[in-house]
Amino acid sequence: MSDSSSAAPGANRLARETSAYLRQHRDNPVDWYPWGNEALTRAREADKPLLVSIGYSACHWCHVMAHESFEDAETAALMNRLFVSVKVDREERPDIDQIYMDTVVRFTGQGGWPLTVFCMPDGRPFYGGTYFPPRQVQGRASFSDVLLAAERAYRERRDQVEDSAEQLLRSLDPRPAAAESGEQPDAPGIASVTRAAELIMQNADHRHGGFGDAPKFPTPTNLELLLCALDFLPPDDATSVLEHCVLSCREMSRRGLYDHLAGGFHRYCVDGHWGIPHFEKMLYDQGLLIRLYAEVWRRTRGADDLAWPIRETAAYLRREMRGAEGAFYASQDADAEGIEGKYHVWTPEQVREVLGDATEAFCEAYGVTRDGNFEDGTTQLQDRADFDRSKFAAERARLLAARERRIPPGTDTKRVASWNGYAIAGLARAGSLLGDEEMIADAATAARFVREQLRDADGRLLRSYDGGRAHIPAFLDDHAALLDAALELHRSGAGEDTHGAASAEGDGRAGEDTPGAATADADGDGYLAWAMELAGAIAGRFFDEEAGDLFLTAADSEPLVHRPRSDHDGATPAAAGLATLGLVRAAALSGERRFADVASQVFATHASQIAEFPHSLPTMLRAVALVARGPAVAVVVGARDDPGRAALARRARQVLLPDDAVVVVEPGVAPPAGLDPAWLTGRTGQAGSAALAYLCRGETCSLPVSDPAELFPLEGLRA
Repeated sequence: MSDSSSAAPGANRLARETSAYLRQHRDNPVDWYPWGNEALTRAREADKPLLVSIGYSACHWCHVMAHESFEDAETAALMNRLFVSVKVDREERPDIDQIYMDTVVRFTGQGGWPLTVFCMPDGRPFYGGTYFPPRQVQGRASFSDVLLAAERAYRERRDQVEDSAEQLLRSLDPRPAAAESGEQPDAPGIASVTRAAELIMQNADHRHGGFGDAPKFPTPTNLELLLCALDFLPPDDATSVLEHCVLSCREMSRRGLYDHLAGGFHRYCVDGHWGIPHFEKMLYDQGLLIRLYAEVWRRTRGADDLAWPIRETAAYLRREMRGAEGAFYASQDADAEGIEGKYHVWTPEQVREVLGDATEAFCEAYGVTRDGNFEDGTTQLQDRADFDRSKFAAERARLLAARERRIPPGTDTKRVASWNGYAIAGLARAGSLLGDEEMIADAATAARFVREQLRDADGRLLRSYDGGRAHIPAFLDDHAALLDAALELHRSGAGEDTHGAASAEGDGRAGEDTPGAATADADGDGYLAWAMELAGAIAGRFFDEEAGDLFLTAADSEPLVHRPRSDHDGATPAAAGLATLGLVRAAALSGERRFADVASQVFATHASQIAEFPHSLPTMLRAVALVARGPAVAVVVGARDDPGRAALARRARQVLLPDDAVVVVEPGVAPPAGLDPAWLTGRTGQAGSAALAYLCRGETCSLPVSDPAELFPLEGLRA
């Protein structure tokens, strides 16, 4: 950890941290500590409570509280006198964030950032909230009042505070109901999936798409479950659910949630009709929404108005969110020059300066008016006309060029393992469906960086890279997202011309927790071996046999006051759900029974929650659905240069469901590392013969076909 004596003159301990969010506070008069033993030791020795402040670089209200309170000398002096103050980047430390977010939700009924928590010197929380204003507002206590009250309680009512902290810790991790009661609910199955879809659709906004009213988030986890449920719902219900998914995608990309000039999606909208966004852009949204749009595009047989958001968002990632080495940055800020949205919005006069005679038509199409739809008469662009995307393409390009001359929002350049995993998986899936090799290449390049740079000296995965340094052991969400990414790269055919070549490092044996394995240049075999390495780490280090559950932190991670279980489905998939889905997919390809056993135990542990609230676990239910119907695998055998092999593989990727697999091999070549040889038994073909494809599920396979038009899903699989 950093030491104050080595910080730059006038800066605090945060000056040497890699996190952009922490470095934003390096000039505060607050005597900040980063999270670590130094802060905990100082609090214990001084007998002061900890003040833990959590946020992230692109958070608007984090900036507001920093300006109002942390930059204020009087407030800082109060913090320095009464507390040991700790700054945490929630994107680097989701484990700490989850512990204290759960605490605040129990206190207040809601959470958010900035997150402010008061703790005992050992980190046990006893009080907290989110944003605190500098002065009393509408009955809300000022931040200074809260500081004084929290410290007074610690000093004058220590026994009560100790008791409160203990009770709070016990409440943070109630065991799932089935484990407490001893009841054995029915194993989750297709009925749970369809019931979850019904419950999610009860909150559907049939006019604007999405779910509920303001604020409105994209919630790709819910939409992906709905797409999964299509194959099990009655035809009329499936039609209406697909229509809602299509409506949601079209409305999100036509209205203000979407950046019509640069591409990419903002984090959420403050209204119920996707009109005005909270302007930050997060990498995880881009990756997850690209993947969602790709599947909706596939289900609708290639609707063009679902393809352009994918292409534009991929181009945005390539242009603005990619480091020189190819991995993707975490986020872009909502604020520019200290004003939210200033970089993105327009007045008619500003449009006229760029477009001249084309101004009136453009402003009418994109809703730019003198009164505006945002602050101070400005307008966030919304595609009101719903023209073909080629309409006004030249005008949008000119406006983008003009906008790029403005002072831009800050970009958080750290590379987060899990978020890169979402982007890699989305680009690989979309690229394979749209036939866009550049997207697949972008995914492969980012994956190569993760595999080479986000590792510690023992070869284990790390969470974050910034300032030329990778650090912090990776969490369950990192492993789960990258397992998904590795499986998607393998399915996409990235590096397919090297199938059959041995991995340069390690043998990639399924289920081996060998972090040093499969670190050769990214290729088809390497991706599959990498997937099995990640699955082995999940089963070996994040699964607790006694609890029958997956935890966010590894068994050998830094000890905290509480070991958090998985996070929740929301803006990103629940880590346990995505990990379980990945384990089921990995088990199908590798034949490794341990992966399937872990998934089954996790299902059993959460069976009561699934039975009562199935819609609360949408990602895990995708894993339940995959087990219930059985994963399908297309095995394509042919020479590397045979165009028939490429055509069959392309067709397989189009007709199979998202969590199925496509394996492409050469005749007579040994199975790729990580693949169960049984998939190739009797299907290895002969050198010089025409390419063939087999479509298999379990022990059942189709007859070989050489014509891609004959390659359809097995009975029970709809495309």
